[in-house]
Amino acid sequence: MDPVEIVSGDSPVVLGLPHTGTYVPTDIRNKLNDRGKALADTDWNIHKLYDGLLPGVTTVRATFHRYVIDANRDPSGQSLYPGQNTTGLVPLTNFEGEPIWTQPPSGGEVEHRRETWHAPYHAALEAELARVKARHGVAILYDCHSIRSRIEYLFDGTLPDFNIGTNNGATCAPVIAETVEQVCRAAQGYSTIMNGRFKGGWTTRHYGQPETGIHAIQMELAQSTYMEEAAPWPYLHDRAEALRPHLSDILHRLERLALEGALT
Repeated sequence: MDPVEIVSGDSPVVLGLPHTGTYVPTDIRNKLNDRGKALADTDWNIHKLYDGLLPGVTTVRATFHRYVIDANRDPSGQSLYPGQNTTGLVPLTNFEGEPIWTQPPSGGEVEHRRETWHAPYHAALEAELARVKARHGVAILYDCHSIRSRIEYLFDGTLPDFNIGTNNGATCAPVIAETVEQVCRAAQGYSTIMNGRFKGGWTTRHYGQPETGIHAIQMELAQSTYMEEAAPWPYLHDRAEALRPHLSDILHRLERLALEGALT
């Protein structure tokens, strides 16, 4: 199994998809308990939700599951949210705080997984961002995520529908954050927050360097906006079709900002 699937386009926008993969090698799957084998913390159906929204967009998608190794975590293992419940580079629990392994990985095994899965994904993402920047002078990484709207272990209450993350404004030009937030807040029937519980994962923070011409923003969607939040995690066509125009509007506006030179 190739750790990454790449579709190279001619747009200045790149979609990162680190958490939609469900592949788990047999030797790793055998060390998961039944809870882990359920793969409940997948960003289910996100690749389907974004498919076809922006012609020419580049996509970089991890094929492996986040329980193998999390492509959106710092490879050093440093926590993204010190002092808050979260999951690590190789999660030891699910999003409910429950153990997922019968045999947790050793340090050597984590390093092997980093080299085999995490590193190739980021090598591909870095290469695509560099290619896009060389073509347009700038690149916008839009990192696509979703999560169940209620997870007591990770956050209180119900998550807003649109959770925009820019690491408190550090990862992109202000006009990018303003544009995305404007579209989200204008979407009737949806709730929005900027840099709330999810401020952008390692991918957004690592690549988002506006001073170099690479901008990054994360969108964490509440899964209730487009799917059923329980196994077998069905995609709900009517909900998704109501949401997709807003996501399309975001991507088209970001592309236009880049093409019109509004980021330099």
